[in-house]
Amino acid sequence: MTQNTSFLRNFFLYNFLFALTFWNHVSLSVEDELFTSVSNNFPEDGSNQKVKSVPLRYTKSHQSKPNDWVVIQNTTESLSLSEITEDNVKTLVALLSNFRQGSRLQNLTLTNVSVDWNALMEIFQTVWHSSIEYFNINNATQLSDIESYDFDYSGTSMKALTMNKITVTDLYFTQDDLYRIFADMNIAEMTIADSEMIHMLCPSSKSHFRYLNFLKNDLTDFLFQECDNLLHLETLILQKNKFESLLKVSFMTSRMKSLQYLDMSNNLLRHDGADVQCQWAESLSELDLSSNQLADAVFECLPVNVKKLSLQNNQISNVPRGVAELKSLEELNLASNRLADLPGCSGFASLQFLNIEMNLILTPSADFFQSCPKVRELQAGHNPFKCSCELQAFIGLERQPGGKLFGWPAAYVCEYPEGLRGTELKDFHLSPLACNTTLLLVTALLLTLVLVAVVAFVCIYLDVPWYVRMTWQWTQTKRRARHNRPADQGAMVQFHAFISYSERDSPWVKNELIPNLEKGEGCIQLCQHERDFIPGKSIVENIINCIEKSYKSIFVLSPNFVQSEWCHYELYFAHHKLFSENSNSLILILLEPIPPYLIPSRYHKLKALMAKRTYLEWPKERSKRALFWANLRAAISINLPKADENSYEEID
Repeated sequence: MTQNTSFLRNFFLYNFLFALTFWNHVSLSVEDELFTSVSNNFPEDGSNQKVKSVPLRYTKSHQSKPNDWVVIQNTTESLSLSEITEDNVKTLVALLSNFRQGSRLQNLTLTNVSVDWNALMEIFQTVWHSSIEYFNINNATQLSDIESYDFDYSGTSMKALTMNKITVTDLYFTQDDLYRIFADMNIAEMTIADSEMIHMLCPSSKSHFRYLNFLKNDLTDFLFQECDNLLHLETLILQKNKFESLLKVSFMTSRMKSLQYLDMSNNLLRHDGADVQCQWAESLSELDLSSNQLADAVFECLPVNVKKLSLQNNQISNVPRGVAELKSLEELNLASNRLADLPGCSGFASLQFLNIEMNLILTPSADFFQSCPKVRELQAGHNPFKCSCELQAFIGLERQPGGKLFGWPAAYVCEYPEGLRGTELKDFHLSPLACNTTLLLVTALLLTLVLVAVVAFVCIYLDVPWYVRMTWQWTQTKRRARHNRPADQGAMVQFHAFISYSERDSPWVKNELIPNLEKGEGCIQLCQHERDFIPGKSIVENIINCIEKSYKSIFVLSPNFVQSEWCHYELYFAHHKLFSENSNSLILILLEPIPPYLIPSRYHKLKALMAKRTYLEWPKERSKRALFWANLRAAISINLPKADENSYEEID
């Protein structure tokens, strides 16, 4: 019997509604069966309700009256109307008053509402006592002065109220008359957005608010100061307002014992490290402070139990060590700041996700993951990376198995140097030798030692020290000779030839060479060390003087000659004169054949002379010796300008 009664009541109700809406050119289409129970699946935030709907948009063909509203959406559970004015508001109130608690209509949206204060309050009061759970008002204008209204908060089904773009034309009103109406609503969720609201009162009693969204208004630091009645508030969104003091924001939340999420992004927040310590709600686990004016001091004023923190787009240049102990922090967003390096995790023991994109990082530290072992993902792209040796270790982190760089490789591009600009970090390579300073120094040292060893070996093999020493002796002797020589005395040739020989070959020189050249017709003056060296002068100086004052230099070559140190000196100085004066002054006499293996390496000049110049070989047959002496005299033959009494000769 009860079921039949309910059936008849609902039947007459829907027939009444159909007639009423037809009179106002509103077509209420009922989807599904009229009396079938429809399950409701609505999110508690009151947005994006999942309902079956048939949109009905009226056009000029409907020939609606100027004071009619427009139906945007009309289903058994949702109703959306537009163009609510003073002319049709009473009809709207009459319509809504029929949806008592227990009706199927749960979602109501009113758009483009232009009514006076009392009519607006009558709409709210009617909806408050209806079956509507989610009430949305968009683009509403209050036309008259705001007056005190005795709002009845008892018996409501409403869960969420959303007001967007509300315009108040009354510039002078009492705050309690307006803000108290909404502050004392005992509902779970309320949104007042883009309405130039400058203040909101603290609820008069323990509030049921769990969600408050005051997006894009003109609220300041005075909001909810010393407010003890928001004990159940879990989410507070104050994005795009005019808050300036982070310290006051922390005081505002300190009495919100259940607050978990706070959005303070896009404000004017600053914190200069005041002496007063910040006091945040201990329950606060997610905090958004992005797009403010916060600097490094912000780390002195953060909730200790926060798990997710966004400081994106601020003025942070450094994360101070030892200032903030955020042991519960798991996600940290520091994108679009002024950081020059990756922060350490000394104060963030539980950090798992770090976003540090679009900062000023040139060469991020490669030991970041060692100091932050729990980090699973690092977003460090879009920084002006300097591709150098210091960056190689950081790049190696991603090349290893299980890389943790988010956005790799597209977001990681070289900015410096100019020649590598635009090159992805994955394509940047340098040899280990170029980047390892120790290895480079060791390699350079080894190469230097090898080079020194090679040069030393070559010098020893070619007897370079000996030649250097002889060159030095030659230079000193020439200098002394020029210094001691009288101004009117030049370097005059005094001898036909200087004889260089080994002491072991002196019998042949004294018994054969000297007698045959110095006696007879056209006698030749020879310089011999035993009679012509000047006492008191060094041997080297006497050798050089004799070579310079002799037209020719005769070298008696034999195995004994190449074993004599002094013979080597004489050959060197004579060879030096040969090239310095461009003269043909050397005469080589091969007294005995010299096997090549007996000639030391330092006698390479002797080898060259014997290979390029004609030498006289002492004949063993006596019949050929006359020709030998004739050829030798012809090689020496020259008229001396004046012969001195002194003659020179070398000692072995």
